[in-house]
Amino acid sequence: MVSVAESLVRLQDLASSPVVARVASAFAEAGYELALVGGPVRDAMLGRTVSDLDFTSNASPDQILAVLKPMASAWWDVGRDFGTIGAKVTVTDDDGVEHADTVEITTYRADAYDGVTRKPVVAFGDTLEDDLRRRDFTVNSMALRIPEITLVDPSGGVEDLVAHLLRTPSSPEVSFGDDPLRMLRAARFASQLGFRPTDDVIEAMEERRETISIVSPERIQAELGKLLATDHPRAGLELLVDTGIADLVLPELPALRLEPDEHHHHKDVYQHSLTVLEQAIGYEHSRHPGEAPDLVLRWAALLHDIGKPATKKTGPGAAVTFYHHDLVGAKLAKKRLTALRYDGDTIKSVARLVELHMRFFGYSEGVWADSAVRRYVRDAGPLLERLHMLVRADVTTRNRRKADRLGFAYDDLEQRIVELQEQEELESVRPDLDGNRIQEVLGIAPGREVGEAYRWLLELRLDEGPLGEEEATRRLLDWWSSR
Repeated sequence: MVSVAESLVRLQDLASSPVVARVASAFAEAGYELALVGGPVRDAMLGRTVSDLDFTSNASPDQILAVLKPMASAWWDVGRDFGTIGAKVTVTDDDGVEHADTVEITTYRADAYDGVTRKPVVAFGDTLEDDLRRRDFTVNSMALRIPEITLVDPSGGVEDLVAHLLRTPSSPEVSFGDDPLRMLRAARFASQLGFRPTDDVIEAMEERRETISIVSPERIQAELGKLLATDHPRAGLELLVDTGIADLVLPELPALRLEPDEHHHHKDVYQHSLTVLEQAIGYEHSRHPGEAPDLVLRWAALLHDIGKPATKKTGPGAAVTFYHHDLVGAKLAKKRLTALRYDGDTIKSVARLVELHMRFFGYSEGVWADSAVRRYVRDAGPLLERLHMLVRADVTTRNRRKADRLGFAYDDLEQRIVELQEQEELESVRPDLDGNRIQEVLGIAPGREVGEAYRWLLELRLDEGPLGEEEATRRLLDWWSSR
């Protein structure tokens, strides 16, 4: 439970930090109001790391820039039309220690929305209180006036913070009508903060879900990415599914609710997929502590089984199968991420992981030959470490003996990969002869036949390991003469 007293102490610490104090002093000397607003106030009160310094002021963009320039090592005004000026501010304290932070300061806003697009008619406001009332949620509608250190909370954000509630400053119908993207933000904050949306917020999300269609795919992508980047994305994803919003922005996910897991270990493949996502995040944290969230891995974990609805078959004895769901799922993942305007590398990587995620399960039935291990590494390429985590995360069985058997089998596979990598440099596996040498040996010019010979030598290399140039040359000539 959040302690109000402790939260106020944290706000005082934030206000007295070197960069905040320097900026506050400069604006006060220039005769302008200034307040920390939104995320930094909320996060400071929760004891979370404050990563952004967002301010609001009654100063105009030109006036903001005039105050910031003397103390800024860099500044930018790409958000000037929306009243926002950014700067890098560096302050040296009394002990000679430098403190640097990026700050963004926005003129009080009083925007209006037309209800057709989510682009506001930008208008600057007159008071801090009016600026706060137009924001998305009450816990983001608090401000800390500085340098006097006065908390401004016109919508009851402190009470909601203490109760861990997500509530809108105005009615949720009006708030979501102004900007439907706020419905996705509700899901993100449910996961990021662990807060519960109020009943009227959930009802408004259900009633207004169709309006999400006016939001650009790029903005939807950004919010879904932020949701998946949280440590506990399940709550937000379930909220999107339960309100019907996922049907419009990520329809492959709710579709999984209709597909019972073939082993009946989960209520459905939907719940299984959420569990795999959670476990993948766990492996990510344990193997790469402190690193940024791996969205490629997380998308692959969430989407790894989306091919099952299209491949479901019921056989004798009501046995359910999903043959080739990995291949179908890879195509569907590519299609969805393309629709969300992801970059080509992300799309390709996620689709490849989905395609490969079932490859390992034959290993537990019998030890692979070295050639199969080499192909596993070759096919995964730079995605090998992610594939390790995805495959391990996909084991959600409640049968401890089976889980242990699969875990031990993958331990063995990883160890064999390490050993072969040390012996053969598997990541850069190449035939013993390159394209130029193939042309010399066979006496042919560049063309299709060189590529064909190269691929044959590569398969030979994967099957038998390094042969050496002399043996590879002999085998190539035998193959060429027998064609």
